[in-house]
Amino acid sequence: METTTKRILIVDDDIDVITLVKAVLTKAGYEVISAMSKTEGLEKLRSEKPNLAILDVMMTTPYEGFELAQEILNSPEVKNIPFLIQSSIDILVTSKAAVQEMAREYRKDPNFKDLQVLLVKNINDGTAGIDYKGEDGKTYWFPVNGFIRKPVEAEKLTAEVEKHIK
Repeated sequence: METTTKRILIVDDDIDVITLVKAVLTKAGYEVISAMSKTEGLEKLRSEKPNLAILDVMMTTPYEGFELAQEILNSPEVKNIPFLIQSSIDILVTSKAAVQEMAREYRKDPNFKDLQVLLVKNINDGTAGIDYKGEDGKTYWFPVNGFIRKPVEAEKLTAEVEKHIK
């Protein structure tokens, strides 16, 4: 039986992060390709068709990773590629079924309403999403497969990848 190595695309503008993630995932048996911007990331998603993508949030703009995620979700040719968001932002956990609803509730809370970005994850079923305020002042929501915390911890990175890679 022929085995094919699963490919992971990491999109990050920090070469040190790329090097670390690549080392961890290569050791775990994955083939890792990288891109350093939203544009390059989208090109590689289309040409390489990875089994999973890991997106940094802040690159040349504070929301570049989110913009890339939106483009993935809206692009028929790559929308089925699962992706994880890599960030140092704290993840808010909920046991509510609707993570988007939870994000809306956090927005009403005086402690959270001014946050630019809310990363929300359901601890029961693993559904997750991001609610962020764009530069236009509007709030945007989109679903994600999961999150990877920065600084990256090898065991957690590998475990999260294994949960979502197709």
